Amino acid sequence: MKITKFPQSCLLIETKGKKILVDPGNLKYKEEYFDIWNNVDIILITHKHPDHCNTEILEKLNKNIIIYSTKEVAEANKSLKISIIKENDIIELENIKIEVVHAIHGYQPLLKGAKEVHENVGYIIDDEKNRLYTTSDTICFKNDYKADILCIPVTGHGLTMSAFEASLYAKEVGAVLTIPIHMDNPAFPPDFDFIKEMFEKYEVEYEILENDESIEIE
Repeated sequence: MKITKFPQSCLLIETKGKKILVDPGNLKYKEEYFDIWNNVDIILITHKHPDHCNTEILEKLNKNIIIYSTKEVAEANKSLKISIIKENDIIELENIKIEVVHAIHGYQPLLKGAKEVHENVGYIIDDEKNRLYTTSDTICFKNDYKADILCIPVTGHGLTMSAFEASLYAKEVGAVLTIPIHMDNPAFPPDFDFIKEMFEKYEVEYEILENDESIEIE
C-alpha cells in the first residue's frame, strides 16, 4: 500500500492496482495535481467543507471516476454526480473493501449556519493486508474500529481532535502507524511541539508527511 499526502486531508491510496483519492480539497491546490487526481479509480469525500471537496476541480475530472459521499455533500454540490453512501455502508472495489464509518465534526460559532456539518463519515480501506482508517474532521468518540494505519486530524480548535485525543484514539484503534493530517489551514495552525509531546508520551508511532510526500507500507 502506497500513501501519498496532498494538502489538508487529501490522500491518495494505491493498492492492488487501484487508486483511491480521499478528500481532494481546495487548500493549497496546485495545477500539477489535476493529472494525478484525474487518473484515479474512485474518490471518497467525508463531508461538504471545501477543504475536503474542491468542487471546481471535481467538475472537470474524468466522468468515469466514481465519487462517493453523503447525501449532504450531494445536496451541496448539485453539479457533481455523487454516489450517495452513509454510515455502515460497504464499498467494494474488486478485492478492496471500504467501510463507511462514524464521524462527528466538531462545532464552534464560526460554523453557524450553512457551514455546519450535519453528516460526516470516515473510511476504513481494507486491502486484505492493511487497514487504513482516515477519520475525517472528527472529535473523539467511543468505537471499536481497528486499523493498522490511522490518518487523523490533530489541530483541535473545537473542530477536530487535538494531538492529545488523537494519540489516545490511535492506541484504541491499534494503529501501527499514525499519520497526522488537516494541518494546512492558517486559521487553525498545528502545534508541532505538542504533537510530538503527546505522541511520544503515549508511545504512538507516527510519521508527519510533507505535502506531495509518499510512504509505502509492506
